[in-house]
Amino acid sequence: MSLTGLARVRELYQNRDSRARELRGDGNKVIGYFCCYAPLEMMTAAGLIPYRIMGTMTEPITRADAYLETIMCPFIRSCFDLAVKGQYDFLDGLVVPHTCDTVDRIYNLWRYYRKPAYSHYVNVPHMVKYPSSYNFFRSELETFKRSLEAFTGSEITPQRLRQAIELHNENRAMLRKLCELRREDPPLLSGTEMTQIVIAGMTIPLEEYRELLKSVLDEVINRRERPARRAARILIYGAEIDDTAFIELVEESGANVVIDDHCMGTRHYWHDVEISSDPVDAIAARYLERIPCPRTYRKTPGSHQADLENRFGYLRDFARDFNVNGVIMYVIRFCDTHEIDAPDVRDYLQGLGLPVLHLEEDYSTAAMERLKTRVQAFTEMIG
Repeated sequence: MSLTGLARVRELYQNRDSRARELRGDGNKVIGYFCCYAPLEMMTAAGLIPYRIMGTMTEPITRADAYLETIMCPFIRSCFDLAVKGQYDFLDGLVVPHTCDTVDRIYNLWRYYRKPAYSHYVNVPHMVKYPSSYNFFRSELETFKRSLEAFTGSEITPQRLRQAIELHNENRAMLRKLCELRREDPPLLSGTEMTQIVIAGMTIPLEEYRELLKSVLDEVINRRERPARRAARILIYGAEIDDTAFIELVEESGANVVIDDHCMGTRHYWHDVEISSDPVDAIAARYLERIPCPRTYRKTPGSHQADLENRFGYLRDFARDFNVNGVIMYVIRFCDTHEIDAPDVRDYLQGLGLPVLHLEEDYSTAAMERLKTRVQAFTEMIG
């Protein structure tokens, strides 16, 4: 009997490429992508299966450092290490949005050394409060659309785009509904479970994920026992958290992770594409204006405090709505975009009266032992 609900989620989380390999064996085209800024709706409308490229915290980097500097993002180094070892040989193509210098670098290296059948670079502006930024990005999306059409040999019609938008929005809505269950005290869903649910969906077709989310919602809502007891309620802020080892560490230290702000969490599903008469316009608006990431800057005229409120006000809303007691900033070493923002994020959160623990570590499970004492001390202090 095939697994459903959280059991299926755990299976997909632990064997992330298994379903994608099956689908490619059946003749489907699987496209690997990086970052929250890859326009998933367009890939779906083209009949392709988007697959989020991830690294591994359990396997040492043994091949990638022949091509990459060791003083760059270890997450990206891990991803490329897996590619060099052939573990991403099931991908038919690669889509990379302009996010940071390291991701840009990996696009060129991946194309040169792995030679995917299809590759495309989506140039996403950093400054987003100008009409020129929007016009430029919309033009980039049109170029991406034509590129996908040339690769697949089929037209991406407005109707197909709207259908893809509706499917993605439906799944995002169910993810938000699951996340809302974490408002309860104790939460009905753990942070570890929520992260695994999100990651599982990045490895399977959209329609398949929709049915999985329905079964997960039914299982969690009807739980007789909660996965945790009442404890300190933590918001985790960071970049790529594609392994639940750190979240497990926090929860095993006696706290509940009730909300997050990172690339594999709420940034992926918190905002819908607002359907309009022009689906390309709608996609441009969502990806350019709604995703809160340090690589994008929204400067506000006026005081420094007004600027902080404009950039990080959503964190205040998260803290209030999920009754957060403390924040852990978990940033992978050499993640320049997040580290540049870190002092402002910390100052803003502390200004709200929230205790903040700022951690910077390597991308490996070995790092968890080094962080254990600091996390335990923090959760005890606020618990």
